[in-house]
Amino acid sequence: MKFNWIYESSEKQQVKTFLRTKGISRGLLAKIKFQGGKIEVNHREENAVYYLEDKDQVDITIPDEKGYDTTMPIDIPIDIIYEDAHFLIVNKPYGVASIPSKVHPKGTMANRVKGYYVRENYIDQVIHIVTRLDRDTTGLMLFAKHGYAHALLDKELKLKQLHKKYVALVTGKITDELHGKIEAPIGRPEDSIIRRIVHPKGKTALTEYWVKERYNQATLVDVQLHTGRTHQIRVHFAHIGFPLMGDDLYGGEKNEWIKRQALHCRELDFIHPFTHKKIVLEADYPEDISEWLKHNNG
Repeated sequence: MKFNWIYESSEKQQVKTFLRTKGISRGLLAKIKFQGGKIEVNHREENAVYYLEDKDQVDITIPDEKGYDTTMPIDIPIDIIYEDAHFLIVNKPYGVASIPSKVHPKGTMANRVKGYYVRENYIDQVIHIVTRLDRDTTGLMLFAKHGYAHALLDKELKLKQLHKKYVALVTGKITDELHGKIEAPIGRPEDSIIRRIVHPKGKTALTEYWVKERYNQATLVDVQLHTGRTHQIRVHFAHIGFPLMGDDLYGGEKNEWIKRQALHCRELDFIHPFTHKKIVLEADYPEDISEWLKHNNG
């Protein structure tokens, strides 16, 4: 894949320094140098220490990413919400892990996306997950289609320019306020490697929510994370006495329609690092939450 820029400055600057301002890391620069990539200045091949002058055109060719045999492709369809040359956003169903692990070695979203890349005969086949979801959380997952795109969105994440918004059904009726924040540190208890708890020695965590609708024994809320702790939304709502419906790990009860934590990543927005346009995406409620809403009156 090829990218190009015009260098504009009266001061001379080395190619590697200029490329760093464009998000090209040392690791990616090494791949360009040693794995078949190329740096060109004014259509002539140069090295990373070449000094640029005003109006020089810089072209880089990033080598193809062939993929890892450890992420096996599987032929299961994926629900694509958005796709271009750099990014793929899918709507993840519940019961599917994001990445392979000892507990879930195959059938994950990574395996499914790899299968899609293989079916489409894409040149770059490394799976780059930018935003992941718990196994039983549904909704939007963002994949970068090459390492450079991944690096640029990781930078947006750190700068809080990439936003995810969730919708959740919580057990109980939140009556105090329409908008609130839950600020409580989250850590791991000594007796579990899975569960998380609010603990004074835990890591800082902040969750913001807005009440969308109140029901007889539940509340529908919009949620935005300001930190990214494991199980953060689930732990925080359980902590204030409103565990997510279906989330039996944290005290929420299952019912006829909801058999898992009722949590869905509904919205995703980010600044496209190559077009510089804002991308705003939504995913409809999954079937189980839709059915619960249909059968329960406000």
